[in-house]
Amino acid sequence: MVDKMDLTESLEDYLEIILKLQNENRVARSKDIAENMGIQRGSVTSMLKNLSEKELINYEPYGYITLTDQGKKVALEITRRHAILKDFLARVVQIDPDKANMMACRMEHNIDRESIDKLVRFVEFIDRCPRTGQDWIDSFVRFCASDPKDWQTCMNCLESCEIRHNLNKQD
Repeated sequence: MVDKMDLTESLEDYLEIILKLQNENRVARSKDIAENMGIQRGSVTSMLKNLSEKELINYEPYGYITLTDQGKKVALEITRRHAILKDFLARVVQIDPDKANMMACRMEHNIDRESIDKLVRFVEFIDRCPRTGQDWIDSFVRFCASDPKDWQTCMNCLESCEIRHNLNKQD
């Protein structure tokens, strides 16, 4: 099993792209990997050899590339971290989706399993807690747009939530 510390950001990016290509075409090719990464085809070879030595991909020069079971497991985890971070940055923090995607790509390589799992629980809490939800996110958007920051609106919202909560308790 490959330790996360054995994989550079670049190797993780390769695994992510190979997974994407494998899902689209059943296999990946060096040419397609290079095209997706915006690099020269010759630059791909040494990275593929490295991933093959780590037993994360099946690779023969000039042949098709597929993920091993372990490689697919690692690639799925990288893809999971990326999706979670992108969703959080775009939907909750309200960063432009393209920028959120770029930031998620940078962050996915450095966040550990425990932290990403806590972030998932936080987003689930926001989505499901009766005191939060989409109206909470919408309030955050309005707050960010106000200048100067309108804390009185936050206090009014809090009072409204308390009233709603108390009414729900009576039902």
